[in-house]
Amino acid sequence: MKKFIQTIILILAAFSIAGCTAETAPPPTNTLPPSTQSPTFTSTATQTPLPTFTLTPTFTPSPTPIPEVTFAVIGDFGTAGPGLEAVAAMIDSWEVDFIITVGDNNYPIGSPKTIDENIGQYFHQYIYPYQGEYGQGAESNRFFPALGNHDLLWETGQPYYDYFELPGNERYYQFTWNFIDFFVLNSDWVEPDGIGKTSPQAEWLQNALAQSQAPWQVVYFHHAPYSSGYHGSTPHMRWPFKEWGADVVLSGHDHDYERLEVDGLLYLVQGLSGGQRYPVYEPIPESKALFGGTYGAMHVLATPFEMTFEFSTIEGDLIDSYTLTHPTN
Repeated sequence: MKKFIQTIILILAAFSIAGCTAETAPPPTNTLPPSTQSPTFTSTATQTPLPTFTLTPTFTPSPTPIPEVTFAVIGDFGTAGPGLEAVAAMIDSWEVDFIITVGDNNYPIGSPKTIDENIGQYFHQYIYPYQGEYGQGAESNRFFPALGNHDLLWETGQPYYDYFELPGNERYYQFTWNFIDFFVLNSDWVEPDGIGKTSPQAEWLQNALAQSQAPWQVVYFHHAPYSSGYHGSTPHMRWPFKEWGADVVLSGHDHDYERLEVDGLLYLVQGLSGGQRYPVYEPIPESKALFGGTYGAMHVLATPFEMTFEFSTIEGDLIDSYTLTHPTN
């Protein structure tokens, strides 16, 4: 009986040890708990490479600006009054760089008593040095006149020489504005150096034109070599301007506006800026445009490649426009 009981105890102990071993066995070391194990994926998608871009600049640098020069041309203007006042106001509205004149700046006889009234009253802001009574002058000279026959009636032009400070001998001279060379002549008989095409004055012009390296050469003076106006043509001023290198010849004396072409050279008459108006007659063969109406002025806009001449009246009418293209273009 005692042995039977011991046998039963041994059997129960064996079962107890086996159960305890099963309950405390550790989990496999290569398996995470369900709550922390990360799933794995196998991708079947084909990877597309990122696109590449070539940047194109949207800013195009501006080309170098083409230089411009703008100036006004007046002639036979020197009479104070509403007509000249309107001409001066129109020129001011153009905001020109400077003014050139083709003579008869001071009517009626070039007197020192009238010169400031006829010129400085309307153009003092362009003149340097200016010592008249109508306001402040320019910081540098922007007014380049030519002598007319009326300017020379008083002491052979002495009031004119006293009033202006001009290059050279002041009777005929040269100046340069940016890319334009200007050559100013005295076309009146009283000129000491002569007015013929073989005169010392003409020799000076021929040499000066030959030495000019500017894109443009502009010649101007008072008496018109060719004209359909009251005075008509002035043969003694028919110098070989084209042969010597001039691009255009400007003049006045006849109180009208006229554009002419002679042997391929442009001639412009502009004597309609304030003096008594003259009648015009049948155009001569060289004439291309002729106007004898109300007062006006010429506005010139130039680049190294083109030069445009426009004559407009004080009433705002554009009478004529002509563009020269540089012969090397």
